[in-house]
Amino acid sequence: MPDNTEAHIATADVLTLLLHNQHALAAAIEEVALWVKANGSSEVHENAVTALQTLDVNASAITAGILKLRQS
Repeated sequence: MPDNTEAHIATADVLTLLLHNQHALAAAIEEVALWVKANGSSEVHENAVTALQTLDVNASAITAGILKLRQS
């Protein structure tokens, strides 16, 4: 069976970069959500919070996948 260590490392590295992008997008969405809430649109704020929760759940799954790849 071929050694996929290099492929696992490369995949984990790319996923890590995507995870960093996801965290940056979450931070930006949170800033916008707070601004929207301060300007009186609680419905839009709640929608943004729901999106943030989805990003958080997915970030946890991505992190677990990265760790698994790095252990391979």
